[in-house]
Amino acid sequence: MSALLIRGARLFDGDVWHDEAEIAVRDGRFVAAADLPAGAEVVDAGDLLLVPGFIDLQVNGGGGINFNDGPSVSAIERICVAHARFGTTALLPTLITDRREARTEAIAAGKAARASGVPGFLGLHLEGPHLSAAKRGVHAVAYVRPMEEADIRELVEAVAEAGPTLLTVAPESTPIEAVRRLASAGGIVSLGHTDCDYDTAQAYIAAGASTATHLFNAMSPLGHRTPGMVGAVLDSGISAGLIADGIHVHPAAARVALRAKRGPGRIFLVTDAMLTIGTDLPDFELNGRTIFRRDGRLALADGTLAGADIDMLSSVRYAAEHFEIELGEAIRMATVYPAETMRIANRKGRIAPGFDADFLLLTPELDLKSTWIGGAKVYQA
Repeated sequence: MSALLIRGARLFDGDVWHDEAEIAVRDGRFVAAADLPAGAEVVDAGDLLLVPGFIDLQVNGGGGINFNDGPSVSAIERICVAHARFGTTALLPTLITDRREARTEAIAAGKAARASGVPGFLGLHLEGPHLSAAKRGVHAVAYVRPMEEADIRELVEAVAEAGPTLLTVAPESTPIEAVRRLASAGGIVSLGHTDCDYDTAQAYIAAGASTATHLFNAMSPLGHRTPGMVGAVLDSGISAGLIADGIHVHPAAARVALRAKRGPGRIFLVTDAMLTIGTDLPDFELNGRTIFRRDGRLALADGTLAGADIDMLSSVRYAAEHFEIELGEAIRMATVYPAETMRIANRKGRIAPGFDADFLLLTPELDLKSTWIGGAKVYQA
């Protein structure tokens, strides 16, 4: 693989900004400039921002296809290409609640994508079917079901073979012992689509659940006598995804959550993007139902939200503008914090020697100029 030197940019390494910085790439990783061979390609990035590539842990689709439409390597490739145009360099294709066979197909596709090294593919997010029927949202009720022993075995296999795996479950349909087993196997267990109370959520966190799926959405709310799932997220050390589109969560609620959140877990950005990203499609079908695209909102005819119509770069912009945080923190919410959540913070989410060379070049106005994965340019504006 060719060597590369990027110089002159204002660089954000995941912690601090550096002016007139330079960083080198060799064999797909960042290295010290002194380690470059003679004749390395030089990229003059003067007047541009150089930031880590975005990591999105909840991507239903993009480029005109949802992962549920037919889980396959080609579907994963198409989704990754679509989101690279908006700065995402690592993502989890997300399979929502569906027929039993769909999950088996998704796991096989993830295994094959991992083996073939699809650029941008990080692993899988299996969101359901073991959810609360009362908090299922757009998930088809016909497919929502309790977790059984066969499910546990299949999910353990997915963790072993398909790469980093995020598993969204609800206590209502998932035995607490299953959470212990899945977490012990290396799965990232996320609580979501649940109406459980605070004490139940805390028990599942103690059993190994380490994150929560789209904070505030499809979960029991925070009340002063019944803290609910939202209260358990804020009053614990787990992490949580947040959809920053101004539709799923009011910015005031996001600001309150950011100020209230206990560590070490952090609130990170997810898009929950559907197939509309990178297209001008007016509507689409999901599990036999029409999803309408109107004014930045994706919803059923009855108003039930169905994923989101936002990309990660737009999410970062929104967070920086509306969450009362500085730009570096908004970038961390799309890079460092999701990497920590998936336990890959030793190789992704920062710009430093030894890390995967996933990065973006942006204008000072946060327009994307180019996207790089493993030191290779995959998109040029």
